[in-house]
Amino acid sequence: MPWPLVASSTVVTAAAVSYLEPGARAIAPFRRGLFPQLSGYGDARHVALTFDDGPDPVSTPHLVNLLAEWNVHATFFMLGSMAAAAPGLAREVAAAGHQIAVHGWSHRVMTADRPAVVYRELARARDTVAATTGQVPAWFRPPYGILTRGAVAAARRLELRPLLWTSCGREWQRGATPASVLSTLFRTLDGGGTILLHDSDQQARAGSAGAARAALPALLTECARRGLTVGTVAEHGPAFRTRTGPG
Repeated sequence: MPWPLVASSTVVTAAAVSYLEPGARAIAPFRRGLFPQLSGYGDARHVALTFDDGPDPVSTPHLVNLLAEWNVHATFFMLGSMAAAAPGLAREVAAAGHQIAVHGWSHRVMTADRPAVVYRELARARDTVAATTGQVPAWFRPPYGILTRGAVAAARRLELRPLLWTSCGREWQRGATPASVLSTLFRTLDGGGTILLHDSDQQARAGSAGAARAALPALLTECARRGLTVGTVAEHGPAFRTRTGPG
């Protein structure tokens, strides 16, 4: 499966960092035009639902149960350290039919690390996630959306395709509620987009994963109202299909 067109790793890093800035929506057309797959744009009738930072024994089981009630599958970008700490739960997420992807070994930006260190950590994460879930991950989302040059090179060697997002609930922000998560998502929710939420509080404020989970029924209802199918990254269109994982 070919990677998204990438002009240079410097541009990729700038595109990733832009997701963290208040003015990100202003340059959304630039991102979509230059890096549509990296940005998470797929089939216009589909929305990819993704979760970062787990698997978390406190919050992930509740989320998996809720998704089962709605008959929806999602893509879980797991941290290698979290999968290693809860291997049984990681297997349960995969067994429930969800797609498994990689979010790194630990939740930190590796801008100062040597390429060999970046590669070693990402390989460790990929191998751990694959061993615990039974799925060989095909996708990688860097912590904070910061895709460094070293991470680009490491992901390519490991046959991991980088993926960012188009809509984020920002549930980690102080004072965030289910209502604020929905309001933030609805500002950028569009057919073909990729939604980012979190299934763990361990990298954010307490209660953030709960706010995301509580917002999910209304989010799924709104997608259905718009005629949008919600599912995994693998179901996001021909360009997102891989040889591994469900879909």
